[in-house]
Amino acid sequence: MAVTVINSPAELLGKEGLTIGPSEWLEMTQDRVNTFADATGDHQWIHVDPERAKSGPFGGTIAHGYLTLSLAAKFMDEILTINGMSMGINYGTDRVRFLSPVLVGKRVRGVGEFLEIKEAGGGIQSVLRVTIEIEGEEKPACVVDTISRYYA
Repeated sequence: MAVTVINSPAELLGKEGLTIGPSEWLEMTQDRVNTFADATGDHQWIHVDPERAKSGPFGGTIAHGYLTLSLAAKFMDEILTINGMSMGINYGTDRVRFLSPVLVGKRVRGVGEFLEIKEAGGGIQSVLRVTIEIEGEEKPACVVDTISRYYA
């Protein structure tokens, strides 16, 4: 795992194009998928019925797209540390794409690239593109442009 350490929110300025990560690999387990299904009420068989999913379009159960997307927050925490801040907030997301399904049993990780960094709302706002890769796969599972604000 590669952690990028920034000494203060203001130190982010000018870091557009910087690539950070990757995070540690995380196995997508059926338990994680089932827990997410319970939390969201999305119990579609392609996610929670391993027997039926064997003969389905993916050959097994897959993670919900929004479960994969939600892991961006975990991976961001693993690959980026910003010191000297009182608070960081998730301001939102732009462009989200689900490019490949994540089969249960596969491992995923996150890599980031800063697209934009500016002063905003009394802090520093960054747009970090997080790419969630699948081990051994050419296409990533998900690409999301996350928007965060950091306050000194």
